[in-house]
Amino acid sequence: MIVLVINAGSSSVKFTCFDLKEAPRVLAGGLIERIGIEGTAMKYTNANDDVFKGEVAVKDAREAVRLIADKLVDPKIGVLKDLSEVKAIGHRVVHGGESITDPVLIDAKVKATIKDCFAIAPLHNPPNLTGIEACEAVFPGVPNVGVFDTAFHSTMPPSSYLYALPYDLYTEHKIRRYGFHGTSHAFVSRKAAELLGRKPADCKVIVCHLGNGGSVSAVSGGKCIDTSMGLTPLEGLVMGTRCGDLDPAIVWNVMKVKNLDLDGIDALLNKKSGLLGMGGINSSDLRDIESGAQSGNKQCALAMETFAYRVKKYIGAYMAALGGADLVAFTAGVGENSASMRALILKGLEGVGIKLDQAKNAERSDQARLVSAADSPVKIAVIPTDEEREIATQTLDIVNRK
Repeated sequence: MIVLVINAGSSSVKFTCFDLKEAPRVLAGGLIERIGIEGTAMKYTNANDDVFKGEVAVKDAREAVRLIADKLVDPKIGVLKDLSEVKAIGHRVVHGGESITDPVLIDAKVKATIKDCFAIAPLHNPPNLTGIEACEAVFPGVPNVGVFDTAFHSTMPPSSYLYALPYDLYTEHKIRRYGFHGTSHAFVSRKAAELLGRKPADCKVIVCHLGNGGSVSAVSGGKCIDTSMGLTPLEGLVMGTRCGDLDPAIVWNVMKVKNLDLDGIDALLNKKSGLLGMGGINSSDLRDIESGAQSGNKQCALAMETFAYRVKKYIGAYMAALGGADLVAFTAGVGENSASMRALILKGLEGVGIKLDQAKNAERSDQARLVSAADSPVKIAVIPTDEEREIATQTLDIVNRK
């Protein structure tokens, strides 16, 4: 069965075409970026390593999806004979609020819920919905399935998701912790159980999804009981450009001293903080921050230490919340690729049973693997995430239930 996975952003559409007949197999994938602005470009690669790369004339998401469809059936580099081979389309959607707690077949009611969440996910939900409507136009009659970032975290108990605010803010306005990166946390926590040779129901796992955006989750018995992101993706870890956890009083203090309005403080906290704000080298990329630290830049070194310490605090907190853990997993760009950051995060945690094997940690691999010392009571793993594959698998499951 052919499933197309679409991740539509504000100016980009990422896509992967899977054959799910047996084990999931990628037929083709790529990205159209800078949609609607100068220099719109597409990269398309198929399983035979045939590549198309160059500027394209695309002004909106519908035209982007149309171009993706054309490439999939292109006589030279396409992977399908006809678009009718696409039996389902899976969409990454960031926010489903409280009403969507599982992957779901998209209909008018689901689209209304996505719209209702525009206010709390203004950068993500509007383009997500645009991508869905584009696919409905280009692939008429093909079922569309929404896989929501917030869904995996819907199992959190009230003590985890409620804020200590007047209760009517929750009951009337749904101000609460939702969490994000849920598709990745679901995939990685399940893979962690496989590495341990157990069922997810028998495991306690802490997942550290560390990229330009980052979050940590505590997963018990295959269900999330807490996660570091909140109502929005701003809460939690130090990230590329986001500040993470903050004393709320800082907000109005900074607004006063910097003479900022609401849009200004929003931009400062979401786009000018984190590693970008701390490092002082005009970069949010941890690789640049690490290079600066290695060159003797004390500000970069402090940014790295702060990033690592925040992750370490969440690991410790979630060890307590879980009553101990079987495994700590690292995933996403930083988590998978920065051995030095993993080592910095885990330094000093031997006392709570987390002991890293430095040699294993230094090895590079694209495979899920244990990097803990043989005598470490809590295992440590590096697990490459595959959100597109998870979306495709969940999409197939929903369509098969029809």
